[in-house]
Amino acid sequence: MHSPTNTRLAWCTAAHNDSAKSTRADLLALGEHLNACPQLHRHLMTLHGATEVMNGFVATRFVSTLLVLALVIGLGAWML
Repeated sequence: MHSPTNTRLAWCTAAHNDSAKSTRADLLALGEHLNACPQLHRHLMTLHGATEVMNGFVATRFVSTLLVLALVIGLGAWML
């Protein structure tokens, strides 16, 4: 019987020489991209910030939020 040969490539993400260092042009292009990106998606960034604030609010007041939510649902059911 022949054993199966493994022809998969082994990938290495570590750089063992100076070829992986960033050049000045790379850093300038990255800076331009990072400056342009929030301007292109400012509405999404605003929405993301709002959801982070709401998440922080709810997470710190989880039990109180559940009680208020149960109260609102209970009052809504009672009114119907």
